[in-house]
Amino acid sequence: MDKLKSWWNGLFGGNEPPRPKMCPACGTLVGATATRCHACGTSLKYSLAAAGRGAAGFFGGAAPATTVILIVNILMFVVSLVSSLQKGEELSLVGGMDNEVLYRLGASYGPAIFEGHQWFRLVTANFLHGGVFHIGLNMWILLSVGPALEELYGSARYLFLYTVSGIFGYLLSALHPQFSVGASAALLGLIGAMLAITTKRGGDYFRAQRRNLILWVILIFAQGLGITALHVDNWAHFGGLAAGFVVGKLLADRQPLPGPEMKRAYALGWLAAAILIASFVFMILHVRDGIS
Repeated sequence: MDKLKSWWNGLFGGNEPPRPKMCPACGTLVGATATRCHACGTSLKYSLAAAGRGAAGFFGGAAPATTVILIVNILMFVVSLVSSLQKGEELSLVGGMDNEVLYRLGASYGPAIFEGHQWFRLVTANFLHGGVFHIGLNMWILLSVGPALEELYGSARYLFLYTVSGIFGYLLSALHPQFSVGASAALLGLIGAMLAITTKRGGDYFRAQRRNLILWVILIFAQGLGITALHVDNWAHFGGLAAGFVVGKLLADRQPLPGPEMKRAYALGWLAAAILIASFVFMILHVRDGIS
């Protein structure tokens, strides 16, 4: 909007002189015409911090990665729902999605991954859901824990955590060949990271938080063992939880410091973004493949 107003004012000769701006990575005040922060070296135009700050402003929040993940999940749900309804499926709270539609859109399926080398399914399966209840519950969990973790780790490392957890969750699931979709593998990774944080900090508060998280995890796995009608994939849950816990142990539970640590964080974020984009590109290329 600022660029649009600036262009509009400039069109009629009313452009204001440029003003100093904030570095999106470290918050340092930099010159109006600067293209790189003099304190941390971050590019003010072509960096994940700049893109994240722009996305946060556009979507009206301080958690741009969580917002984008939410939007992609909803868009994929709409696409799969419309395609399923066109094939004659009936929508219900716990189902309604056609398996062939989900397969074409990138569901996790062991033979397709290991024999067909369609590794993109380890990523795209995290953005597909089997029904209204499925996506509703998962997006509620995402919005409950995602923004806080994104604020703690920074958008770049948070995106890496989410992506890696989802990949390892569905990798473990695919080793026990089953047809599976849902964001819960990546979401269990977020819970695993929260568990890791509580083990690195002492005090009654974090011990209580750890007990609550462990109870939550037990209930999730118990649901998978006891309610077979929901087809809960505990292998994906366990893989995501373990990956998130390991990443949470390795990452410092704070924003990355300016300098080399910041650059490493952005490298992880760009790597995760590249994996996500490439996976959806490969999904589009294979969208006409049938279940084999």
